Amino acid sequence: MQMNNVQLRYPHPGWRQRLDAYFANLGQGVNAATLMRARMGEVAGLESLSDAELREIGLRRVDIPARVFDDMFAA
Repeated sequence: MQMNNVQLRYPHPGWRQRLDAYFANLGQGVNAATLMRARMGEVAGLESLSDAELREIGLRRVDIPARVFDDMFAA
């Protein structure tokens, strides 16, 4: 059996609050825990970038949740 010992480090404080606020704004009926687990690698990758690197791709740190999850909630 393969064991994965993965530890994610989020260098910027507040990443969890940004995700929680994003899902809270969507309202009731969203299983945020399941969705976050499915895309946590993408969140971690973006969170690991510096603010300057985020600017280069047109993002602010506060925009990360929407960048990662908005396609799931398109109108």
